Amino acid sequence: MSQPEETRVRDAVQEDPHVINGLASVADAMRIFEASGHDTMVIEKRSPDDEYGVLTLGMIARQVFARNRAPSRVSVYEVMEKPAINLSGNMQARYAIRLLTRLNLDVALVIEDDKLIGTVGLRELTLAEAASAIADRPG
Repeated sequence: MSQPEETRVRDAVQEDPHVINGLASVADAMRIFEASGHDTMVIEKRSPDDEYGVLTLGMIARQVFARNRAPSRVSVYEVMEKPAINLSGNMQARYAIRLLTRLNLDVALVIEDDKLIGTVGLRELTLAEAASAIADRPG
């Protein structure tokens, strides 16, 4: 009997993430979110030695709208999380789920060979792991 194929982070990654400058306004980011249908955005590095940041709709909800701040007057860098957690695309999905839940995070960046591949969320990882578990079950 062969071992079932493990679900990897790369199986759940959302490729080609939107990348935005940290100096952009939250209103600019909201327009991109609305047009793209994504709920996660990557904040570009300012230099080769810098790290990526991450911005989600949830962060904007909590730090801008819940505090009655004007999106056009708030910069992305004021809301983003930086440095963002980076996962290898080769990591098993179950370990990525454990890591994100332990750190109380919903999203991470996927990096391979020092290149940004995309983003992955707890939702996508869980659905991919569940699909694999259901497919492996006999019956």
